[in-house]
Amino acid sequence: MRRDELEHAIRAATDIIHGDRVIVIGSQSILGSFTEDQLPAAMTMSDAVDIAPFSDDDAGTLADSIDSALGEWSPFHKEFGFYVQAAERETAVLPADWEYRLVGVRNERTRNSTGLCLDPYDLCAAKLIAARPKDHAFVLALVESSLIDRARLVDRIRLIDPSEPRRDAALSWAMSV
Repeated sequence: MRRDELEHAIRAATDIIHGDRVIVIGSQSILGSFTEDQLPAAMTMSDAVDIAPFSDDDAGTLADSIDSALGEWSPFHKEFGFYVQAAERETAVLPADWEYRLVGVRNERTRNSTGLCLDPYDLCAAKLIAARPKDHAFVLALVESSLIDRARLVDRIRLIDPSEPRRDAALSWAMSV
């Protein structure tokens, strides 16, 4: 995915929910902080962006609307070659105060819509909590390309609630790279 595609996804999602803000919660939120030219090529291969409505009801009505209109195999996906996977804010386990570190994506292409992307360190901490092989590869690529500082990542993981059972494994992995 390219930055212009992320901006398109943000604009389309906010249009669907008749809102002005969404949260980009998955790996493509990295495009809020770095351009595709700065990132390792493997990081821009995804054809999906995980977006959560800034606020939604308990039933997830807005997220369902995003999925229906912009999700995998939708006319949007077929036309543009990428899709929006609706998510909930609670999808990712994130460090304390992550909301204050969100990175806004807003420009003439997004009109009156803003995509609030995870800070790269918050994103990497969440990826290490998820602990899938693709998540480890994602974080390792950022560390090896010097876009993420390992020591700062360790500090950010320490901001995750200590009762989170996967926190220690995430810390151990980050300290070993």
